[in-house]
Amino acid sequence: MAAKWTDFPTPSANSYSQQEPNIHDSKDENDLHEELKLDDEKLATSRDTSGPASPAPSNDGDREDDRNIVEFTQDDETNPYNWSRKKKIYVVVTAMMLVLNSTMGSALPSGATGVTQEYFDVKNEELLVLPVSIYLIGYIVGPMVFAPLSESYGRKIVMICTFVMFTIFVMACAVAPTFASLVVFRTFAGIGASTPVSVIGGILADMYSSSRARGMAITAFMAATTWGPLLGPLISGYVSVSVGWRWVYWIELIFAGATWPFLLMMPETYPPVILQRRAKKLRKQTGNSKILARSELVEQELWALITTVLTRPLRMMFLEAIVSSTCLYLSLEYGIFYSESASIWLLGLADRPAVFFQAYDPIFSGTYGFTPGQVGLAFLPIGVGSMIAAGIYIWWDIYLDRARHKSTPPAWSQKEEFIRLPLACLGGPLIVVSLFWLGWTARPEIHWIVPVLSALPFGVGFLLIFMALINYVVDAYEIYAASAMGATSAARSVFGVILPFAARPLYARLGVDWACTLLGVLSALMCLIPFIFIRYGAKIRANSKFCQELKQKKADNEKKQQRLWERQRSRQALEDLEKGAEHVR
Repeated sequence: MAAKWTDFPTPSANSYSQQEPNIHDSKDENDLHEELKLDDEKLATSRDTSGPASPAPSNDGDREDDRNIVEFTQDDETNPYNWSRKKKIYVVVTAMMLVLNSTMGSALPSGATGVTQEYFDVKNEELLVLPVSIYLIGYIVGPMVFAPLSESYGRKIVMICTFVMFTIFVMACAVAPTFASLVVFRTFAGIGASTPVSVIGGILADMYSSSRARGMAITAFMAATTWGPLLGPLISGYVSVSVGWRWVYWIELIFAGATWPFLLMMPETYPPVILQRRAKKLRKQTGNSKILARSELVEQELWALITTVLTRPLRMMFLEAIVSSTCLYLSLEYGIFYSESASIWLLGLADRPAVFFQAYDPIFSGTYGFTPGQVGLAFLPIGVGSMIAAGIYIWWDIYLDRARHKSTPPAWSQKEEFIRLPLACLGGPLIVVSLFWLGWTARPEIHWIVPVLSALPFGVGFLLIFMALINYVVDAYEIYAASAMGATSAARSVFGVILPFAARPLYARLGVDWACTLLGVLSALMCLIPFIFIRYGAKIRANSKFCQELKQKKADNEKKQQRLWERQRSRQALEDLEKGAEHVR
């Protein structure tokens, strides 16, 4: 018979009676003894399918019947779903700080490009894109490894280990003796910085069972990812000129140091790991080695870890239609964003307009004669646009909630695809408009404010697309959200690395106007993806291997949890009867 653990927050009889009043009133003590025994036998012999190590159901039918399985109880305060709002906000703020470290670091050295070139006497100017682009290679490698590992060993330990790596190599960049060593250090810093971008979506899915609350949290997370690449070059554009390029990395290190206390105090959010720790504590307290969490019933062999866990993001990228289409769309927009952000800063000097023919560089430093610091300010409308996008998201969320709570709610409000995807349907065309706007208004006879303002709809559209599609992926895959986001992060980082290199010949051959037109046409084609999801998304999810597995796991877990709660109610009622009998005696 399963033991009643003293550190389980067992709900009172009153709290249960509100849900099922007087459910045990007609049972005598013997009946309750028999029911409790039967419940325990069923729980002991039930099959487990909740292990995080594999998407396939585990085969644990050969385990002993007398093992005691540690589960969350109803209203369990250690369950991340039941954490207080204050605790959840703390985790969200910490997540935003981590992602700001990551994304700000991605573009921070670009504002110091000219000073870095002069210090190291770099002759080949094409190499100057490397400190920005090589960092994004870490975004390719990291999520494919760290995101699935967080689904096996927990979020916090993975975040801490990779942030240690990030901090060390940021400091190494600040003291780099050669340009080659700077590039190598930036590579490892990028690998360490890749975890927040891919794992934080899983952290938010751990804490918020409601798609509405989870969507709000992811909105804050995505706003941080947008502002990071904007603030980085702006800071470095002024700091590198005034105090030197090394201080760009020292400032980054200071911000990382300020983030460390928040990370160290952040609680673990991954439920299987929380239950593993509870089971370990109970084994130590009771000496009973048969106390286990469900995830411990799945043996984690090295080969299974490599073939199942670490390949999950790749399998999702190529075999899941939702993930692969999302990867394609986000990768294009991410690549455009980074090719333009890199182009602003790559030798963004007024007297060198023909070095890199990429978007903002020939426009603002060449056509309009901006200084590096002024060129950075041209990015701010993107940040303003992201704030507008967040406001649109909140408005849509309120509108959808009102539609769903009408006496006769419209049919569209009950469909999963309408929770997120309409925002992407709006954001896509805004990206297209902004690219045509930028390409065809950058003329000496047109005031500089006109092309600068083209960044406003770009910022709105960019964040709307990301918020909608990332939220949709997280909602669709839930416990596999970290792997799905790892796949999208790696795919878009490939474009973020390649497009800045491809942008120079693109703008050189086609000119700013036709190059922007080409990118606008490609973005227009990608606009079809959210509309296709709205039309066929339910059918796609129904045929998805991972979505089917997730649905089965949720159903099995709900049954197990219900049996656990019923057993606890029976045990509580039995204790009440025994106390009553003792009182009569």
